Amino acid sequence: MVKNKPVYAFEEADSKKRMLLGGKGAGLSEMTRLKLPVPPGFTITTEVCNKYYENGRKLPKDVMPAVMKNILKMEKKTGKKWNSTKNPLLVSVRSGAAISMPGMMDTILNLGLNEKTVEGFAVQTKNPRFSWDSYRRFIQLFGKVVFGVNDEKFDHVLDSAKSKQGVTDDSKLNVESLKKIVKEYKKICENHTKRKFPDTPNEQLGLAIEAVFRSWMGERAVVYREKNGITKDIANGTAVNVVTMVFGNMGDDSATGVVFTRNGHNGKREIEGEYLTNAQGEDVVAGVRTGKNVELLKKEMPKSHKELSNACEKLEKHFREPQDIEFTIEQGKFYLLQTRTAKMSAGALVKTSVDMVKEKLIDKNRSLTRIPAQQLEALLHRTMDESKVKDHKQLAKGIAASPGAASGIAIFDVKKAIELGEAGKKVILIRKETKPEDVPAFFSAEGILTSLGGKSSHAAIVSRGMGKPCIVGCAELKINYENNTCTANGITVKENEMVSIDGSVGTVFIGEVPTVEPKVTKDFQTILSWAQNTKQLGIRANADTPDAAKLARQYGAQGIGLCRTERMFNESDRIGLFVEMIMAESQEERNKVLKKLQELQKSDFIGILKAMEGYKVTIRLLDPPLHEFLPNPEELKDRMNKENDKSKKTQRVLDRARELAEINPMMGHRGVRVAITYPEIYKMQITAVFEAAAELTKKKVNAKPQIMIPQVGSLAELNYIKSIYDDVKKEIEQKYKKKFKINFGTMLEVVRACLTSDELADTAEFFSFGTNDLTQAVFSFSREDAEGKFLPEYMEKELLETSPFQSIDVNGVGHLMKIGIRQGRDIKKDLEIGICGEHGGDPNSIKFCHSANVSYVSASPHRIPIAIVAAAQAAIEQKKTKKSKK
Repeated sequence: MVKNKPVYAFEEADSKKRMLLGGKGAGLSEMTRLKLPVPPGFTITTEVCNKYYENGRKLPKDVMPAVMKNILKMEKKTGKKWNSTKNPLLVSVRSGAAISMPGMMDTILNLGLNEKTVEGFAVQTKNPRFSWDSYRRFIQLFGKVVFGVNDEKFDHVLDSAKSKQGVTDDSKLNVESLKKIVKEYKKICENHTKRKFPDTPNEQLGLAIEAVFRSWMGERAVVYREKNGITKDIANGTAVNVVTMVFGNMGDDSATGVVFTRNGHNGKREIEGEYLTNAQGEDVVAGVRTGKNVELLKKEMPKSHKELSNACEKLEKHFREPQDIEFTIEQGKFYLLQTRTAKMSAGALVKTSVDMVKEKLIDKNRSLTRIPAQQLEALLHRTMDESKVKDHKQLAKGIAASPGAASGIAIFDVKKAIELGEAGKKVILIRKETKPEDVPAFFSAEGILTSLGGKSSHAAIVSRGMGKPCIVGCAELKINYENNTCTANGITVKENEMVSIDGSVGTVFIGEVPTVEPKVTKDFQTILSWAQNTKQLGIRANADTPDAAKLARQYGAQGIGLCRTERMFNESDRIGLFVEMIMAESQEERNKVLKKLQELQKSDFIGILKAMEGYKVTIRLLDPPLHEFLPNPEELKDRMNKENDKSKKTQRVLDRARELAEINPMMGHRGVRVAITYPEIYKMQITAVFEAAAELTKKKVNAKPQIMIPQVGSLAELNYIKSIYDDVKKEIEQKYKKKFKINFGTMLEVVRACLTSDELADTAEFFSFGTNDLTQAVFSFSREDAEGKFLPEYMEKELLETSPFQSIDVNGVGHLMKIGIRQGRDIKKDLEIGICGEHGGDPNSIKFCHSANVSYVSASPHRIPIAIVAAAQAAIEQKKTKKSKK
């Protein structure tokens, strides 16, 4: 295997080695090979960055000698000299990881200037003012990036100099003023470092390279990678690019700008961007001056505009992707400084994918794999009107749990939220955390905000399933139920005051931020149809209501993989009945209430099965522990004291709530365990499913229900419920004089179930992995506590790359799943096996499920398009891998 060099000149680097060269280095190398006008330069690889950290933050010994060899090559190409007093070579030092991280790492311009070369540069450019201004800019950037000097100290000197000279614009400062500024700037750096400002270009370059490597682990870069899921296999370290300086600030025949080869917002085929005359690149990016529309360049510099247009066309055709291009014009000479794949909105990605297939630039497979599946969710929810967000004060930021944007009055009480919501008021329900009995308020609210919990908390999962915006784990939000207020960052929000939440990014704003309706375009439908035809994995929905089932079907779901029956008990017209059933003191009393609940469940099942006609609907019987449907004992006791409630009825509820309360509910009396204690509950639910199927059969509706038992850990448990199922089946078949084919299966969410799946497969007709609970069991993490308290630290310390609740832990949970699949199919070759945890809508988890030969994944309705596209991408990738191995 050929050992990589630490440094590559642009013309000798292999631009396909993006992980080694970084995106910027690969782009500069490829543009050089395409004979486009790129200033000479070289790339120090990402491997050097990693060695720098392994080496205790010191450059490996072979790096600077290799750098100096490449400086010699640059001297030959440019005719300029390093550290020359007559014709100095100046460089920029830029970062560049394998994946674009705009503005997250550091850049230094005009490196190579010192007291001697600045004079030579003034002679070379015939412009002393420009030369000293470049030196001033260099010291400021170098001081800030390399030494960590606060920018404000430099700004103070600059403002004072402008004031003394009586000018308002930097470009109006004369040479004398600039020389004084340089002196002051150096003094600031020297006071900060207690050492002389580095004067030789060699020392400057060594320090600058180290500073760029350091910025890879700078706070903003680390947070950016965390928030955007950039793991080591996507980008491992930054490269450093050393490029000959070209100047867009050498007069009115010079300019610098950034353009996109297609519109990044709507995807239209047009060059979009802006430029500044007589400016450096940093001025454009930093927004120091307002840029001009690139269309104006046609009039101002027609020759350069033509060169830019040609470069845009050539680069887009070559890379077969819309490009984000940086350019500089130095005294009429056009240069390209960077090209990379343009970042685009979800809508623009979809449009360009379809358009580029029509233009024969890419094929359908490429059109599907170029779209980050996760981004598609943004197209299905209301979003905040970006132009109006700046008019509103941000209150707090939490964990983005369910996408979409909503505004409403702040309400802290569940009952009040239901009343106001049903009366037509727009409500944002704000709670510390939510429980199943709070669900009726979810239906009435526009959105949900909690101060505790993570992405897999109750509030997050229920909201996502309903398609309601939700923010959880908003730790800075202090909620006071006593006086119905919440406070964050010194601002207090009272009950009935308007707030807005953005569940896509986790931000909370004061007041009503206008929102924009989602649009399902023809292009989006085209992408989904291409993906449907490409994927092999089945895609079903997690849906608990007829409306959710209809929506899921509209988005392309082919069945329901999880219908949670407990959600139906949470609705306002039945939570009281369910509590009555829990409070029943005898089986006879309990059965009376169950009879009423059976009718309600039957009508729910009829609606859902009808909406999903022709497709399988997996109905999970009651899963949560019974105490979750009762009030919190401590809160109830406080309320009783406050309201002086001494009624026997309330006291009974309190006693029952205390009796049912559990120390560790996740591993307690729930699912199949509740059914073994109270078999009449599951008997009622199974009967309701059969009765619903019987009624629909009469109406010639092709209903396909299947019954799924949660929390099973042994064959004995499963067989106990199977005997109830068999009795009900026999009873219904006799009653209707008709045979019914309703599959009986189990969830694999208890570790023992995965390990003994061959035993369970004797009875079960299908399996479905409950990956949320399985993850909790494998890690011994409570998901709410983990995500809200210590998981962020695990990520920060790189003990975990991604949250196991967000993406399947392949080595642990995935390994257990593979055991469950293999053993189950050893008994029943064609055993249907799905997953119904929240992982079903995560592209990485879908990729794993495809490779593990899972039959289908199940996701909440708004994530169905993500799942369809991710499943297609997994199929395409697998085919590619098989081809490359042949």
